[in-house]
Amino acid sequence: MTKRKNISSGAPWEAIVGYSRAVRAGNHVWVAGTTATDATGNVVGVGDAAAQTRYALQKIEKALVEAGATLGDVVRTRLFVTCIADWEAIGRVHGEFFGGIRPASTMVEVSKLIDPDHLVEIEVDAFVG
Repeated sequence: MTKRKNISSGAPWEAIVGYSRAVRAGNHVWVAGTTATDATGNVVGVGDAAAQTRYALQKIEKALVEAGATLGDVVRTRLFVTCIADWEAIGRVHGEFFGGIRPASTMVEVSKLIDPDHLVEIEVDAFVG
């Protein structure tokens, strides 16, 4: 098996639920669904989908760097949003991060996320090399 590296955010839920913020195996990196929740458990940007998108993508970028990757290595993004009417604001922020990279991307509306104040959750897949 290819060497595996788990990247932790330090959140207490990782051990309880059994997940990692990101996993690198070989040249592949997968970043788990990421929301705009800060280190103390507070939701950042309540009511502001663009602010939540920006915060989540900044967290994702940190996880990628820890895994030895960059935003430029991202080949796929998945955005789960609670109000598809916010697509343009969310999409513009996504474009700030990925406009020159242009990964394959999906945005879908979901009925709710784990916290009622979460408006966006984002996953990314990256290939380093």
